[in-house]
Amino acid sequence: MSGDSDQQQPGTGVGASGGEAMPSRRMVLVLGAAAASTVVTVRPALAQTAASVLTCEIPVPGPHAGGNYIAPDGSLVAPGTPGAYAPLGRAISGEEAKMLLNRGATPPGMAPDAAQAYANYIRRLQAGMSGFTCYASLQARR
Repeated sequence: MSGDSDQQQPGTGVGASGGEAMPSRRMVLVLGAAAASTVVTVRPALAQTAASVLTCEIPVPGPHAGGNYIAPDGSLVAPGTPGAYAPLGRAISGEEAKMLLNRGATPPGMAPDAAQAYANYIRRLQAGMSGFTCYASLQARR
């Protein structure tokens, strides 16, 4: 070596003085390749997650309801309660729930008043209730 103490030693990435660590060209290329593969891997996963959120389902009311109807505020009430709506008879898709909750739009085949009661029911879902995971994932995507 010459008398210059700042020269880089071949293959180590560290200056001869031992002060500053500089990555070697090979290390930079390896890190760049790893970062690129991570981006390629994560993007499809995020796209798949977004698609699955819209296809998840929320039963209205859930199996725990035992034949109860839904009051306008979203609570469960006994069948025949004035102003209450019958169970929907099918699950609401994530896309329909998003439409109800975010835009207040009524999905096709639902009466507007009943749709509002169903939206209020969905807002009352709690952990452990059927459809809660779907509802929570819709909230996270806002």
